[in-house]
Amino acid sequence: MGGTIFVVFNPNENDNKMNPLSKLNTPADSNAGSGAPPVNTPGPSPEAVKMRDAILALTPLLRETAWESEKATALVPEALRALDQTGFFRTTLPAKFGGSAFGARDLVEVIAAASYADGSAGWSGFAASGIRLVLAFSQQAVDEVSAQIMDWVGPAAVGASIFSNIVGQARRTDEGFLVTGKWMYGSGCSYAAWAVVGIEWQEEDNKPVRGLALISREQYEILDDWHVMGMAASSSNSIVARNEIFVPAYRVVRHADLPVALGAIAQKYEGLTYRMGPLATMLSTALANIAITLGMARGCLDCFIEQANKRVPFNLPYETVATMPSTQVVAGRAHAMIKAAEALILQTADEVDARTLRAEDFMPREESLATMSLVYAANLCGEAIDEMQLCIGSSTVSLRNPIQRFARDARVMLTHGAIRRDPAAEIAGRHVLGLPPFNMFAGGLAQR
Repeated sequence: MGGTIFVVFNPNENDNKMNPLSKLNTPADSNAGSGAPPVNTPGPSPEAVKMRDAILALTPLLRETAWESEKATALVPEALRALDQTGFFRTTLPAKFGGSAFGARDLVEVIAAASYADGSAGWSGFAASGIRLVLAFSQQAVDEVSAQIMDWVGPAAVGASIFSNIVGQARRTDEGFLVTGKWMYGSGCSYAAWAVVGIEWQEEDNKPVRGLALISREQYEILDDWHVMGMAASSSNSIVARNEIFVPAYRVVRHADLPVALGAIAQKYEGLTYRMGPLATMLSTALANIAITLGMARGCLDCFIEQANKRVPFNLPYETVATMPSTQVVAGRAHAMIKAAEALILQTADEVDARTLRAEDFMPREESLATMSLVYAANLCGEAIDEMQLCIGSSTVSLRNPIQRFARDARVMLTHGAIRRDPAAEIAGRHVLGLPPFNMFAGGLAQR
């Protein structure tokens, strides 16, 4: 399953050069990042509320076409067009490109709304929010992409194997690079105009250098390799350039140059998403991801209520499944689990926006603890979905029943590397215990 291309680098506790906006010191007993009520609660913007409601109105269409989208491993054209008309694939684009430049709370609202109908639809919007990284390329590259944005249906760009251990290979020419490679998990690649991919090349001193390349749709082939148990309609296929393709130098950026390039975006574009500090951006990305599980849990609960009130128990003398005490226990538990997760997710999103408005960022400890809290909230949503499916029973195994799709999609969501529970807990636990923290990509990704 593809990852968003909306990324930043994570400083360690002793390096604030990457975190220039941070003004906060975090004592060991601080509540910051722990889910405590935020200082301010900006709430969703009117534009986000309008988009959210327009997306919710598409629920019948998205659920009706979900099975066909799964078989196609991508959203069917009518679903893609309908979502595009709401502005769903432009949530983090600047206004000058027809986008909304949403903050964290707004992203949660609209991505959860799409996920309420179908997790793959929500994932497609989350992946599209990564367009921000394209703006870190040269102005000439941005101009090329933006020339297609106004008339394009779906995400303008996707990312694949951006910071993976295995990336594409490149060699220098006088005017750019010749690139080959296979890049995995290109979510939304079936309907994107561009892709950002990871590459490696040798400099004159024979030292390897890592970077990103922006390649156009006609330069790569989409592999038919996305056949999975969940998030099946997210079009998270691999893409490949079997033969060398030419990528001009202005469409390549080194990893080492990304922090400065990303920091400069705030000087070029307006909107809350461009005012966030590095760690606030990381949390906003995590929130957009985890909003998918929240939306699916909400959708599953409503489907559970509807089906429980219609179905008759198989072997007990109750009028409906809903009148069974065991079902009532599950309903009460599931509702509480979802509301607890929702409260934590929305509080964190509001805190990200509030700090951004105050020109403040998070400290690394706060970001790690907040991320773990969000991961825990996502797992609560997944557990609630599992309980509801088991309670309703065998009727939920039909591939046309939304409950089974929520269950499969949530299970796949929770395996995503960025939000897996145990690794996130270990990272946060080191902060809790006062041990030296891990840096981002501590698992061995080459820092070149």
